[in-house]
Amino acid sequence: MSKVSFVIPCYRSEQTIEGVIKEIREAMKELPQYSYDVVLVNDCSPDGTWNVIKKMSESSNDVLGINLSKNFGQHAALMAGYAHADGEVVVSLDDDGQTPANEVGKLLAGIEAGSDVVYARYAHKQHSGFRNMGSKINELMTRIMLGKPKELQVSSYFAARRFIIDEILKYRQSYPYVIGLVLRSTSNITNVDVTHRARTVGSSGYTFGKLMGLWMNGFTAFSIKPLRIATAIGFISTIISLAYGIYTIVKKFIRPDVPVGFSALVCIMLFVGGVLMIMQGMMGEYLGRTYMSVNETPQYVIREMSGADCE
Repeated sequence: MSKVSFVIPCYRSEQTIEGVIKEIREAMKELPQYSYDVVLVNDCSPDGTWNVIKKMSESSNDVLGINLSKNFGQHAALMAGYAHADGEVVVSLDDDGQTPANEVGKLLAGIEAGSDVVYARYAHKQHSGFRNMGSKINELMTRIMLGKPKELQVSSYFAARRFIIDEILKYRQSYPYVIGLVLRSTSNITNVDVTHRARTVGSSGYTFGKLMGLWMNGFTAFSIKPLRIATAIGFISTIISLAYGIYTIVKKFIRPDVPVGFSALVCIMLFVGGVLMIMQGMMGEYLGRTYMSVNETPQYVIREMSGADCE
């Protein structure tokens, strides 16, 4: 009998996480060929999420609760959960009920069919306009920076084989980005269609700042393309500046009575200066993250654990 481990990062989910666990249990009753357990990682939620997790973990032997000491972010919470999940297949999903746990059989069927990783694909996402915009930007970023196939849709709801999780856990640096880790581990990835539900309680924990931080992880941790793009922009701006300089000289010889535009010169200086600042900022971001990694800034810190014999 194969074992499935569900890993769920939790934040502001005291009103929803019990419903998610109930749905997992009901779904797994329909899949008797699998045993399962659930790893709930509280990402220092400011509400009573940990109390709910602790109560569930103490009253059941299929739930392990992990409480992080501060808010490290969704992907760091996933890494903490993966480190304590021992299933042959690991399923990641959200804590708000929008990712349908009762359709996990579709993901597991994809794994059984031979895929290394199976992502849920949504025909219609029930997110806010802001989150949908963020998803589109993330989609574009992963395609350009990480080489994700255009036809592949990635999401927070996916199943992965044990060896993929083991490979992900080899990443010890300070800024984990699970999508990037998956894409660099295998190309045998497929999609299955599932329903995306509307949020019934609360609002998304992703702010603009958190989304920007997530994108920067993808930019700087798994690709040097931003540096190459910066180099290309610098080269193009140099060519433009050189061409405009030649144009100015030629115009002065042809029409010496026409004064050379001071405003045009200022615009060029501002343009070139802006490009240089962008490139320096990008290089500084890489250097800063390298510095943080060399100093072994932790991905996460566990305050306490509860249930499942506190593995």
